[in-house]
Amino acid sequence: MTQGRLEHVNLTVSDIDRSAALFRELLGWHERWRGPALNGGESLHLGEDFSYLALYTDGRDHAGQVKGRPLNHVGLLVEDLDAAERIVIAHGLEPFNHDDYDPGRRFYFYDWDGVEFELVSYS
Repeated sequence: MTQGRLEHVNLTVSDIDRSAALFRELLGWHERWRGPALNGGESLHLGEDFSYLALYTDGRDHAGQVKGRPLNHVGLLVEDLDAAERIVIAHGLEPFNHDDYDPGRRFYFYDWDGVEFELVSYS
């Protein structure tokens, strides 16, 4: 059997710079690439050496997305969950559903476009 890893997740966002600012501060990620995309849009790849979020915008409002159709949430691992929560709040977003079970502590939040994220820490 071959080995694999998740390389990227592509998300449609309404404000590419606002979303990028959140993930830069939250995860310490850097911009890997930025350029034109489909339908006159723009894409930005933000991450680390082997994985990233591809943020895409076409300038339209995509706030009508429904959780679980087809994406339930994106899970992100952080070292300091309390610091991550302060960053989420500072960006005007609301953490919810805090829990602590193996393998770690976690909470969730929705971004401005209705995408749900789970932040988890194994520390």
